[in-house]
Amino acid sequence: MDYILVKHQFRNSVKDVQTLPESDIDSGHNLPVAKIYTRLKKVIRFRKGRSRWDLEKLYAQQQRVQDTLEEKLGAVGCESGNGEVQWNNIEECVLDTISDLVPKVEKRAKIHGLHRK
Repeated sequence: MDYILVKHQFRNSVKDVQTLPESDIDSGHNLPVAKIYTRLKKVIRFRKGRSRWDLEKLYAQQQRVQDTLEEKLGAVGCESGNGEVQWNNIEECVLDTISDLVPKVEKRAKIHGLHRK
């Protein structure tokens, strides 16, 4: 008597079980072989949310942000190099300017099931 040991949660996944013929050893055991079909569960992981800037305050300070950005981009200039390096410089200038001048949006706590009056 030989058994295939399968955890309880995977028992429905076992579709076919066969035994292989005895090998050349003197034993009464047969080697069981099983075909198992399972689909793995997709694990959804919560990503760390992107920090967002307060767009109302960005529009209020639009001229100041634009002037600062033009100064920084003028300082970078047209450096010789590949496009990827130039793009990284532009991206860094924009992110630095916005992070310096515009605050980020504060997260509000969600209240479920409570009604405010």
